Amino acid sequence: MSVAVPYIPEDAPFTSEQRAWLNGLLAGMFSSVPRDSAAQETGQRIAVLYASQSGVAEGLARKLAKELKAQGYIPSVSTLVGYTAASLAAESCALILASTYGDGDAPDGVEPFYEQLCLERFPRMDKLSYAVFALGDRHYEHFCEFGKNLDAKLAALGGNRLADRIDCDVDVDEPFAQWKAFILARLNEDSPWQSPRPPVGMPELKPPALPTDAGADPKRQAARAFTRDQPLLAAVIDKRSLTHLASTKSTLHVAFSIEGTGMSYEAGDACGVIPANDQNLVAEILQKLRFNGNERVSSAKEGTTTLYDALVHEREITRLNRKIMQGYAERGDCAQLLDLLKPEHQTALEAYAYDRGFIDLLIEFPEVIGDPEDVVTLLPKLAPRLYSISSSPAAHAGQIHTTVAVVRFVAHNRHRGGVCSTFFADRTSIEDRLPIYIQPNKRFKLPANPDAPMIMIGPGTGIAPFRGFLHERRALGHKGKNWLFFGERSSATDYLYREELESMQADGHLTSFDTAFSRDNGHKIYVQDRMLERAPQFWNWLQEGASVYVCGDASRMAKDVHATLCRITREQGAMSAPAAEEYVGALQEQHRYHRDVY
Repeated sequence: MSVAVPYIPEDAPFTSEQRAWLNGLLAGMFSSVPRDSAAQETGQRIAVLYASQSGVAEGLARKLAKELKAQGYIPSVSTLVGYTAASLAAESCALILASTYGDGDAPDGVEPFYEQLCLERFPRMDKLSYAVFALGDRHYEHFCEFGKNLDAKLAALGGNRLADRIDCDVDVDEPFAQWKAFILARLNEDSPWQSPRPPVGMPELKPPALPTDAGADPKRQAARAFTRDQPLLAAVIDKRSLTHLASTKSTLHVAFSIEGTGMSYEAGDACGVIPANDQNLVAEILQKLRFNGNERVSSAKEGTTTLYDALVHEREITRLNRKIMQGYAERGDCAQLLDLLKPEHQTALEAYAYDRGFIDLLIEFPEVIGDPEDVVTLLPKLAPRLYSISSSPAAHAGQIHTTVAVVRFVAHNRHRGGVCSTFFADRTSIEDRLPIYIQPNKRFKLPANPDAPMIMIGPGTGIAPFRGFLHERRALGHKGKNWLFFGERSSATDYLYREELESMQADGHLTSFDTAFSRDNGHKIYVQDRMLERAPQFWNWLQEGASVYVCGDASRMAKDVHATLCRITREQGAMSAPAAEEYVGALQEQHRYHRDVY
């Protein structure tokens, strides 16, 4: 739809100064309404770029672009995968949302872009104004490392910062809203649509209401309604152990019903679950604080709530980070903590925070907090947990399946566990309704060609999306060959989905199936070892156009698998090491090498 910008004619009863001001104001007010191409040429172009591993940065980038468009700018949204440093140098303004995963790494496929920036003689970017919003997880040693490096490199090349970089933890909503508001304010300072102050005697005017998308598909609107802020309360319809009682690990299969809700997903997507904290731990925290739990405190959801409900449903209580420790130490003037927070003691600080939670601060440094409101001020929001969906919408209609490794450990004489995994294991029963939503993963999808071969490498719970892929390909009648590498500790106790996988192997749906059980032999065997054993066949599948998928641990497994893939390429393809790396990089660019790692 194209909307003409109105104007005040010369015969209107205003002075020339008033008429000029009104026309300028109207132009700005209507800049957020869709305009024809000629009008759009006058708007300021802004590149909105994202480096996303799980889709969070991409989702934020698209929200930002929508807001920019509403304010009269012309946003251009692009992933940094395949994007060139020269393209960035040609922009006048770029807003970059950059995720970090694993050991400080850039998301898959983004490294070539950063390497171009780091070339010794890369041109300066004096004409570029930019801002970086970095996403990460404070529990990793190299928190937001890629975003930090990218911001520093652009500054070194002469780029002009619109705003200081924001380093955002897993709870992104509030930091993103603040960053977006600041960026928009900065942009509007120099915007061609910004109007001067009104002449004396002119009234304050408000912009017109924007047209709504009245023709939107109701099913799509229903699907969009379920988000982390407005999740679906989905009934648990199946919960069973996938590991033997004798196993040193516990892995669960948990299924939800979404029948008739309008929620939809694709194989490869993730399920976001909003957990609740352990009520026994909350009771112990309240005891140490000497509060009864009925005290009223601020709540982002309700306005106010009880301290008990805030600790159970809204605040992160099992993790520590620098911000929590800084606030607590300053309130209590805790000399030991304050010393630990000094920059030169960063390594010791990370070691201290690694396996402790809020209860440890209360035990080791008691009687610091006297106001219940300080508790919710100190503690970050309880973040959702994401699980790769292990079902197929075509084969498991109306259901979402997840594969959950239950995290339990002992540290500092306390039994501890993962918030969401123990929520499933200890505090969830069949027919309970849990808040869930879908986190799309556009970069981890089945091959577009149903006849294309695929190689899947997923040890442990990394099997989850590949179970979904295999069921989806069967249900849709895809003819492409399927090869799975699966690894765990013991075949007797930890063989996840054994009957299903062996049945698929027996009937030929799994063309090739290799397992690696690290504790079944005299020496440990991992999935990358099986890859090397099958190197000639692996190379032949690549030559036939196979796509490679990897899911699981980013810190070690994914790196070892990547190195093995490069080695197979080098040895079987008779290439040099640089040529093999280039070949593997080309697989990523061709969307034939996909990783869902964490």
